[in-house]
Amino acid sequence: NGMALYFSRAPIPWARDAFAAGAPELPGGWRWMRHIGIYGYRVELLREFVRWQACALEGVECLEQLRVLFNGRHIHVDAAVEMAPGGVDTQADLERVRAGYRD
Repeated sequence: NGMALYFSRAPIPWARDAFAAGAPELPGGWRWMRHIGIYGYRVELLREFVRWQACALEGVECLEQLRVLFNGRHIHVDAAVEMAPGGVDTQADLERVRAGYRD
């Protein structure tokens, strides 16, 4: 219905059996989607957010969006209109991005 149920740094659903068997990549049969977060919060929600304690799920996943969901608020989600480039999470990713700006 366009509202987030959960956010994770791991694939959802987690293909437990496939990964336990040593699968090197996500198994077929699912329409896996990659999360790219661009958040626009209203000022009133941000005022509430800073008063809320971090929830346990936020601590485990290190995703502050889970604090919003835990406190009963909604986060609208939608599909991107274009494929997004890879993220910058490692030194190698940073070098890849830098090389793109030098070209």
